[in-house]
Amino acid sequence: MNLSKTQLRPRLHRRGFGRELLSTLLFLVAAYALLEMALPRSVVLSISMQPNLVESQRLVISRISYLLGQPQRGEIVVFNPPNQAPDDPPLIKRLIGLPGETVEFRDAAVYVNGVKLSEPYINEPCDPARCPDRTWQLGSDEYFFMGDNRNHSHDSRAFGPIPRQQIVGRAVLRYWPPEVWGILSYTYGDAP
Repeated sequence: MNLSKTQLRPRLHRRGFGRELLSTLLFLVAAYALLEMALPRSVVLSISMQPNLVESQRLVISRISYLLGQPQRGEIVVFNPPNQAPDDPPLIKRLIGLPGETVEFRDAAVYVNGVKLSEPYINEPCDPARCPDRTWQLGSDEYFFMGDNRNHSHDSRAFGPIPRQQIVGRAVLRYWPPEVWGILSYTYGDAP
């Protein structure tokens, strides 16, 4: 029985270098697209979140957090404000009021359902001229946002509550500049 060498050894089906390179590039593009959809990045564009976030810092935002759970008071959230132009970036603010709650300003302090909110994260007390006495009753799908730098923030006090569908995600990581890199921790206010 005389068998040739090609019959003794099966031929391996190896991809060519070009095909392997193309496959790797397609995988990287798909992985990047999935990460960008699940964990988009955002840039702090104003002083409204000082002292906790400062202008030009870069953040990673988790869309998945709110697919698996509900937004919680005290979280730093990225959302699209009402009447936003298509090219305008989303805003970054702290979540103060949850659906169905009553948010109220009394003597420049924030009250949620009649209980004064403990806010150790704010930059300074709100100037009474910027925080006049006022009340908002949130609907079943509305959230109330404010900047930590209350005297220098354009937030729900100006444009009102934000519907759930306008929320992009929760800020989870600060990655730029490198010296402030870290996971964001949250202080949840003492309110019902």
